[in-house]
Amino acid sequence: MHADRYLDSLIAKLTEVRDTQRDAIAAAARAIADAIASGGTVWTFGCGHSGLLAREIYYRAGGLMLVNAISAPGQSLEVHPVPMTSQMERLSGYAQVLAGAQSMQPGDVIIVISTSGRNVVPIEMAIAARDRGLKVIALTSLAYSRSQPSRHPSGKRLADVADLILDNGSPPGDALLELPGLPEKIGPSSGAVGAAILHAVIVQAVANLLERGIEPPVFLSGNLPDGDEHNQRLMRQYADRIHYL
Repeated sequence: MHADRYLDSLIAKLTEVRDTQRDAIAAAARAIADAIASGGTVWTFGCGHSGLLAREIYYRAGGLMLVNAISAPGQSLEVHPVPMTSQMERLSGYAQVLAGAQSMQPGDVIIVISTSGRNVVPIEMAIAARDRGLKVIALTSLAYSRSQPSRHPSGKRLADVADLILDNGSPPGDALLELPGLPEKIGPSSGAVGAAILHAVIVQAVANLLERGIEPPVFLSGNLPDGDEHNQRLMRQYADRIHYL
């Protein structure tokens, strides 16, 4: 089945990422652990489907409470007509306004997600965050990004303005498979692979903190016994670093 081909392609891509991004994942995890150990927090940002990934590791059972996803009006897939979001991701000045409305502090970490790495808003967000003293981690595809010119006025891509790069290995256009009779490729990889990379980073960051003798706040599913009580207690304890309450 072609469904099997797609799943096999994803498995191969995940194996590739595990082998090629091990050092980058370790570096990103250290950066997050350093920020949390110093009293800071973690931010995530993306537009469109990258925005879904920004929320994948936020307010998540089994995830770190100190991950704050930046809500970007006009950039989510709930907007109608949805093609408008593609145009809004190319607007200069938007991310500067958005960054200015956040409680970002020097020493925090932000993960900015854009597979193509070429649109104005994520690049501008990365620059704005660096100007505010944050460490910027880019989740992008270097192959895709290098295949297309940047839309940012500087000509830079997301990878050019980040401190650390997580490469999801997606091909230009993102899709993996060719099907007989269909000119376009189908089966994107950035969602599944990007989610796996992000969760791997958070898992390693939590492990790093435990090795330092710091027990970070982790969500327990509210569908397990005492889950609500556990989460409410920790959210009260860390309320100064949780910006989505």
